[in-house]
Amino acid sequence: MMDLILWRHAEAEDAADGMDDTARPLTARGEKQAARMAAWLDRQLPEGLRVLASPARRTEQTASALGRKFKMRAELLPGGTVEELLELAQWPRARGTVLIVGHQPLLGQTIAQLLGLQAPECAVRKGAVWWLRQRQRLDQSQTVLMTVQSPEFL
Repeated sequence: MMDLILWRHAEAEDAADGMDDTARPLTARGEKQAARMAAWLDRQLPEGLRVLASPARRTEQTASALGRKFKMRAELLPGGTVEELLELAQWPRARGTVLIVGHQPLLGQTIAQLLGLQAPECAVRKGAVWWLRQRQRLDQSQTVLMTVQSPEFL
């Protein structure tokens, strides 16, 4: 069994003129969203999970709210592919839990593919978490949506 948790970065500042997109920081509201979601996640997450984040400033700040070690991986930057994300997570081969802090549309594209949705991507709110589980049932591999949590409801 493997769990893959996809966490979209919280609300970020709009890019100022000439600002690199990856340098955009969280807004004050985004910092609160990240803190609320991190507190909820901290109560749910198992020990020994791997945490991977895009090296963009807003995802780094979101991941930092959790207060656990994480690795920044360029494959998770905007423009990354579902295949790169799944390879990085070692889905579905790995055991245990992987938490990925990233961006739209990549997270929504990954969710749509894993759940077999007709749409090419699904909407993921800023600061929200989608928790997916890979399990075996009667020699068949299944992806189960465990929960979707939004910071507004915490």
